[in-house]
Amino acid sequence: MARRPTTELPVALPADAPATSAWFRNLQVSGFTVTVFLLIVGALVVLAPSLRVLVEQQQEIAELEARVAEQEAAVGGLEEEIDRWSDPAYIESQARDRLLYVKPGDISYLVIDDGATVESTAVQPVSDDIQTTRIDWSRAVLDSLLVAGLTELPAVELLPAPGEAP
Repeated sequence: MARRPTTELPVALPADAPATSAWFRNLQVSGFTVTVFLLIVGALVVLAPSLRVLVEQQQEIAELEARVAEQEAAVGGLEEEIDRWSDPAYIESQARDRLLYVKPGDISYLVIDDGATVESTAVQPVSDDIQTTRIDWSRAVLDSLLVAGLTELPAVELLPAPGEAP
């Protein structure tokens, strides 16, 4: 088969039409193009709420995972605490510190009133010289022993309230 020779004819644009708007005039919109465009817009309208819910659920999952990690760290700390309490030496030290327990034969001293008052408003300059204190510590210990041994008051009434000067 023989090909037909093509002849190209020059097309002249009107003088008043801009050259950039020529492509828009040649645009042909078919029914298929309009249908596909409407289907895309419809899909976006239908899927937009679902996508919003998906994003919100992803954020909630991330927050819950952070809370789970935080609680797992707390559980790890509590497990360490349980391990410490399974050690008899730790239990003994806690009983001695918190409850003031002693073993039979041990002598425990509890200083209740040392007789010393410290003025927090008096600011003394810092010096490199050795200074002597005006409180006789041996007398304060002896006073404390006498107060603790000769009183009839319960221990709760002998201790000053927190933040209260003795």
